[in-house]
Order: sequence, then C-alpha cells, then structure tokens
Amino acid sequence: MPYVEVTLAVNAARNEIYPILKDMEKYPDFMADLVSVEVLERKDNTTLTKWVSNVDGRIIRWTELDSFDDEGMHITYKQTEGDLKKFQGEWTLTPIDGGTEIKLTVDFEFGIPMIAGLLNPILKRKVRDNSMNMLTAIKERMENQA
Repeated sequence: MPYVEVTLAVNAARNEIYPILKDMEKYPDFMADLVSVEVLERKDNTTLTKWVSNVDGRIIRWTELDSFDDEGMHITYKQTEGDLKKFQGEWTLTPIDGGTEIKLTVDFEFGIPMIAGLLNPILKRKVRDNSMNMLTAIKERMENQA
C-alpha cells in the first residue's frame, strides 16, 4: 500500500495555519487540483466532507471523516466511501525556528490487486505531487498575505 509524506516549512505560526487547514470548503479557492469540498455534517470535533479532485483529467471522488484536535492543532482524515479502496492520513503542524513545518501524510490503496503493482508507483508520484501542491498553496497563501 502506497504511503506518501510531504513536509514544508512555512513562515507563519501554527495558530495562523490551523484555521486554514480546518476550513476545507475553501481549499478549492487556492488548490488547483480540487474541484469541490462540501461539508455534509459537522459535530463535536469532526466533519464529514465530500471531495471532488481532478488529477490529470481524471475525476476522483470520496467522502471522508475529518477529526480535529484543536489543542494539538492536528487533523486526521479517513475515507468512508469513494473511488479508492483506502485513503487516510493526517495533517501535523510542528513549530520550528521562523515558523511552522506542515506535514501531510496520505496512506492509500487503489483497490485493483492485479494492476496495483503497475499503477501504485504512478499513483504514488501523483499523490506526492498533489500533496506538495497543497502545502505550497498553503505556504503561498500564508506568506503572501498583506
């Protein structure tokens, strides 16, 4: 099962970045690969969200349960239904000199064993690229605010 982990240093405090990460419905405004994110349900420290992404012209859809640890400024997510057999991970914010290191992990499984060996390396590269694009978009948003 492919696992992707990307990190990026951002010149902003954790408490400035965390609200951006929690506001998932706004991700398509500054993340090019995302078509839409819709909150289906909010309760306690969780949301159920419906995602539509365009990866190289291929539409991928899924619904995920997002869990928020506001005190630790940490988010975990897990697909509840969708196009992949498995899709889960976390957002971690770690204070560093001059700002925050954002880490995004994605653990996924395509779900077709016969072609997984062929497709997993390609999908892993795509997921890594998309994940880094998400971090870069957050970095640009945080560092280019007036």
